[in-house]
Amino acid sequence: MSSTDFTHRTLPVIGKRVLRMGLAPSYGIDSAGVDWALDGGGVQYVFWTPRMKAATVPLRRALQRDRERFVVATGPTTAWWSGGIRRAVDRSRALLGVDQLDVLQVFWLGRTSRWTPAIAAELEALRDEGAVRAIGISIHDRKRAAELARTTSLDLLMIRYNAAHPGAEADIFPHLPEGRHTVVAYTATCWRRLLKRPEGWDGEVPTAGDCYRFCLSSPHVDVVLTGPKTLAELRENLTAFDRGPLDETGQTWMRDFGARAGGRGFDWL
Repeated sequence: MSSTDFTHRTLPVIGKRVLRMGLAPSYGIDSAGVDWALDGGGVQYVFWTPRMKAATVPLRRALQRDRERFVVATGPTTAWWSGGIRRAVDRSRALLGVDQLDVLQVFWLGRTSRWTPAIAAELEALRDEGAVRAIGISIHDRKRAAELARTTSLDLLMIRYNAAHPGAEADIFPHLPEGRHTVVAYTATCWRRLLKRPEGWDGEVPTAGDCYRFCLSSPHVDVVLTGPKTLAELRENLTAFDRGPLDETGQTWMRDFGARAGGRGFDWL
């Protein structure tokens, strides 16, 4: 993997080249921090919903400055029926002042949303009309994710992937049609579990940057999301790029730590 491939990626279907660390501004970062992320920080991929009010104004400003620089991924909080999806898209476009959203996805498929012929048809219609550029899902069920990628017109998968949950390497990545889907990883720190020393572990404990490097070192991951509480955390997380991909020794260390930190049965899907 070259240094350019490690830092930036052209996203399949979406067709934009972006920094491979995206922002999930739902964990406390304020408007000033989002402003910095989209300007001085170089962040281009934003996972946003209207509930993330601190991010709405700075994101709107950034899109007005240079719409094609940024990728906005959003969707309805729940999607049990198709009826509310178009309303959610229209509301998001109005709030951000854009004609088109980059990614429309249904969240946590199988838990807060479902995949039905009507929902699939509505997503595809919005893409065909140009209201959205790509359609996707977030999902924990890895085998179902791979099956949907093979059998539907989905463009993007947002999946859990980290050193404690590497199962996508067997259940998803080998089964994706080559070059067809954008893959977004989240929970890189396993909800901070990977930042804490497990009982009986005498070695080094990873930093958040190490956790992001683990995800970014996979050629199958296009973007990894970070959810900082503060601007200082975001700055620290972005330094993951400075150290480059993990070498073989680093991979082994992270996987060993992840197996210990995850705990028996923690990787429940």
